[in-house]
Amino acid sequence: MASSPTRQINNNSGENGDNGDHGELDGDHNQWKFRAPYKVHDNDPNFKTRYHGAPFQWAAIFHKDDINFTHGHHDLGWYESSEKTCVHKLPCKVSCAYCRTPIMDEGRNMILLFPTLINWESPEERKNFDISCHMFYQRRVVDIPDGKPKWDGINGQSELIEDSPPELMKKRKREIEEEEKNKKTDNGS
Repeated sequence: MASSPTRQINNNSGENGDNGDHGELDGDHNQWKFRAPYKVHDNDPNFKTRYHGAPFQWAAIFHKDDINFTHGHHDLGWYESSEKTCVHKLPCKVSCAYCRTPIMDEGRNMILLFPTLINWESPEERKNFDISCHMFYQRRVVDIPDGKPKWDGINGQSELIEDSPPELMKKRKREIEEEEKNKKTDNGS
């Protein structure tokens, strides 16, 4: 009876992770090392969406020229998800280099800052950052019945959806009609 080959880990004494397995990887006690830590809707063919982080976020949009890190960038960490790298490559996620608390998403010309990290001087100052709309609401995970405009995509560049306040939907419809009328006029029709 031939025995199966045993895979080995380099595990010098004094390093992290000495669990008494003497570097042997075969066996049920080590299977956790070779499988994903969790599965989400593994057998549901309709579940195709991937989420990176939270299913939604509260973010304030700023031009990059409008913010400054007073102590430089040395205490920041970056993560660029398409290449799964920690190199500062745009667009990327920015976090504290020590505790990894998310700070913002950085794009080429703007940032999405998480307002929960701002120390407000007053309640009036905080009101400047109240939610003004919801974007990509068609792909929402939860309903938010707050009376705010809800856009199918980017605000002002996509359709308002049915959960939006009626007066805003009428206004957006007029704007679209006006844009189409101007296009026809510009094209000489």
